[in-house]
Amino acid sequence: MKQLSEWGFTPESWKGNRGEYWVLAQVLLIVGYGVLPVYRPDWLTVQSPWRYGIWAIALLLGVGGVILIVQGLLDLGHNLTPLPYPKPDGELIQTGIYGIVRHPLYAGLMALAQAWAVWQLSLSHWGLIAVGFLFFDRKANREEAWLTEKYPDYPSYRQRVKKLIPWVY
Repeated sequence: MKQLSEWGFTPESWKGNRGEYWVLAQVLLIVGYGVLPVYRPDWLTVQSPWRYGIWAIALLLGVGGVILIVQGLLDLGHNLTPLPYPKPDGELIQTGIYGIVRHPLYAGLMALAQAWAVWQLSLSHWGLIAVGFLFFDRKANREEAWLTEKYPDYPSYRQRVKKLIPWVY
C-alpha cells in the first residue's frame, strides 16, 4: 500500500486527475491481449524453413521489447510511477534509453505484443496491437501535456527524440 501512495495513488486520486483511468485501461488492454485467442487462418500457416525466419523476427522483437522496458525502468529510477502524471519530486530524464525514445516502457510493451503476434502468426493479436498503438499514442499525448507543464525543457526534448518507435515515430 505504501508503494501505491508513493506512486501517487490515494483514495482521493481516483477522480482521474493524474491519469488513474489510463493505468486501469492499460491493465485491461494487457490482460485482454493475454487472454485473446490466437486466430490464424490456414493461408497464414508457414512451413519450414520460413518458420525459423519468423521465429527469429519474433525473438528480435521480444529481446528488443525487454531491453526497452528494463532499461527504461532502470533509467527512470526514483521517477518511476505507473501514472502518466509526473511525480512532484521527479526530474526529466533525457539520457540513456530516454535519449532514443521518449516512452520506452510503452514501446517495449508494444514490441513484446508484436513478438507474440509474429510468433503465433495471429491476426487477432495484430488487431489488438493496432488498438494498443492508438491507446499508447493517446496516453503518451496526455502524459506529454503534463510533462510540458512541469518541465520547461520538455518541448526541445520532444523535438529531438521520437515518441514511441525509436528513430521513426
